[in-house]
Amino acid sequence: MITAVNITKSFDGVEVLKGISTTFEKGKTNLIIGQSGSGKTVFLKCLLGLFEPTSGTILYENKDAVQFTPLQKQALRSEIGTVFQGSALFDSMTVAQNVKFPLEMFTHLTEKEMRTRVSEVLERVNLTDALKKYPSEISGGMQKRVAIARAIVNNPKYLFCDEPNSGLDPQTSQLIDRLIHEITLEYNTTTVINSHDMNSVLEIGEKIIYLKNGHKEWEGDKESIITSENKNLIDFVFSSRLFKMTHDVLLEKERNRE
Repeated sequence: MITAVNITKSFDGVEVLKGISTTFEKGKTNLIIGQSGSGKTVFLKCLLGLFEPTSGTILYENKDAVQFTPLQKQALRSEIGTVFQGSALFDSMTVAQNVKFPLEMFTHLTEKEMRTRVSEVLERVNLTDALKKYPSEISGGMQKRVAIARAIVNNPKYLFCDEPNSGLDPQTSQLIDRLIHEITLEYNTTTVINSHDMNSVLEIGEKIIYLKNGHKEWEGDKESIITSENKNLIDFVFSSRLFKMTHDVLLEKERNRE
């Protein structure tokens, strides 16, 4: 579990995050959503320790990560898996070498043990046939699955995904969503996803934080979005005509159920 308490962040006197408090739950897919400039990327980087909050507290299992020593931060880093927006694979390394990299960085496993673990996670993401290929030789969706395999190879307690569906077609995006959700349940991770993809919100949004202009405007789950009276949230999630029609249909079903 990760808890943010009254997080603020300023750059050159401009306040980007304005007192955000929330909890990201273990074993659930927690999504951060909002328009460009809402502060969600800055918030994610604060949670990851890439930015230090101007004020506030970030608790990992009730321990204040903002006050961690360098050694404690390194230990926390070994418990975190990250899927970057552009996958961030090493072009000069094979798929297997990319996935093995965190094991070389953070563990003392033998070469044989590392190869075994790499094979396990590549099998989990259905990429055993690609382990000797280079990133340039596989599709964008496959690259994303390699990034997920690398993120989970250390059995992380915490999984962060920054726009995991960026640049992918709708069908591949759904595959990635399902994979992340399944892995969250299997590993019982605290998964935090920064997303623009409203399909992801409505498919796997077990806990959703909606940011607007640096504030936490709303939080809840995908079901409670449908009946929310927050106009800013509804306009954002159901901005397209198709999504607006979906919202109206779902809302009508919810009312009939009552």
